[in-house]
Amino acid sequence: MNVHEAIQTRRSKALIEDKAVPKELIEKIIEAGTYAPNHHRTEPWRFFVLTGEGRNKLGEVFGEIIAERQDDPDSEESKKKIERVKNNPLRSPVMIAVGVEPCDRKNVILKEEFAAVNAAVQNMLLTAHALGLGAIWRTGSICYDPRVTKFFGLSEQGEMTAFIYLGYSDMEPAPFKKTDAKELTTWINK
Repeated sequence: MNVHEAIQTRRSKALIEDKAVPKELIEKIIEAGTYAPNHHRTEPWRFFVLTGEGRNKLGEVFGEIIAERQDDPDSEESKKKIERVKNNPLRSPVMIAVGVEPCDRKNVILKEEFAAVNAAVQNMLLTAHALGLGAIWRTGSICYDPRVTKFFGLSEQGEMTAFIYLGYSDMEPAPFKKTDAKELTTWINK
């Protein structure tokens, strides 16, 4: 699959089979992330692979966060919501959490550190697709909670940017219409 085809056909795939993903493929996906463009070559990305029980440990953190946000954490409705969120990391056999650890040099712009990590995530999603895997990029407010940052051992300046749920998918993504790039492009030549 060439890169243009990968870009045009990659879709988020939420339904992932409970089938192990070979370590070599996971490592290939992470390596692709490290080839993202990066001003000043600071390499601000950090990767965390969660499998097996590791996913449950993160789920416990998620549960604590959501429980704290409930008006009545002991209500039946709240208990269901807490349990559902605790199980989010179990959506797929592999979860790659991607964080940014920004460089503190004066000439480094914080936005560019985040942009580099987001580009790394796109490289990872395209590589997963080219390898025949399904992947979906998730975030949400829980991703940015300081307890999640602490769980992954990032500094106070660090932050999570993506939870990539990864695995095999038997789901065929529905086609969708994209706005023609010509409608979104302005040529400035005078």
